Formats: sequence, C-alpha cells, structure tokens
Amino acid sequence: MQLDHSTLWWIAAGITVAAELLIGSFYLLMIALGLAAGGLAAYMGLGFTGQVLIAALVGALAVLACYFVRRARPGDPSPRADRSVNLDIGETVIIDAWASDGTAQVKYRGANWTAIHRPGITPATGTHRVSELVGNRLLVDPV
Repeated sequence: MQLDHSTLWWIAAGITVAAELLIGSFYLLMIALGLAAGGLAAYMGLGFTGQVLIAALVGALAVLACYFVRRARPGDPSPRADRSVNLDIGETVIIDAWASDGTAQVKYRGANWTAIHRPGITPATGTHRVSELVGNRLLVDPV
C-alpha cells in the first residue's frame, strides 16, 4: 500500500494532536497546524521541499504568535495576593506610626500584626489596604 505525501502529513498532524491531548502543551497544536499546512501543500501538488518549507513556516509562525499572545496576557496573581485564596487581601487597616525598620504594628482581626510597605513607597500613616501576605506580615498599600 502506497501512501501519498498529503496522507503522511495528516497522519503526522493527528499524532501531534494526540500527543498534545496527553501532554497538554498548547504549542503542540501550533505544530500540528504547520503539519496540516504541509498536508495542504502536498494536496495542492507542491514538491517535497515546498511542503517542508510551508509546514515549517506555518508551524513556526503559529508557535511565535501563541508565545507572544501568552506573554502579553497578565499572569495569574500570586497565591499570596489572590483574594480567592486569602480573604485578608483587600481588607483595610489603620497605621498610626511606622518604625525605622519599615514595619508597623497594626490591630487586625483582634490580634497584633506586623505590616510592611512596598519597596520604593514612602511610608505614610492612615488607612491602608492589604495587598499581599508575606509570611506572617501584611504587605499594605496606601488607600
């Protein structure tokens, strides 16, 4: 049984999609797009060199596009700063005074906590919002 080039390209694309389903790497789908483009090029009668060039070009461009789209999207917040993980995020505290080491003692949820500020921000007194938990310290931002 003789298989033509387009069938081999489509088989390779199918194997790549199956591998993506097992591994979960979205980039393999982009490679499968390149392999499918190679199959279409073979179906249109291009020579083997043209098929390989089209498959490589489409696959590479799809991977690059996927990479840049994912890179431009903001990532998930750190679990330390995620309100669905830690209900303290977003709550407010009142800071009366900052110590010379950049910490402040605040009363929060009936207990004394140590609050810290972000690097580069001048500490100020008043109301602050909890933006993250760093160990057992509250990282706060002025409101």
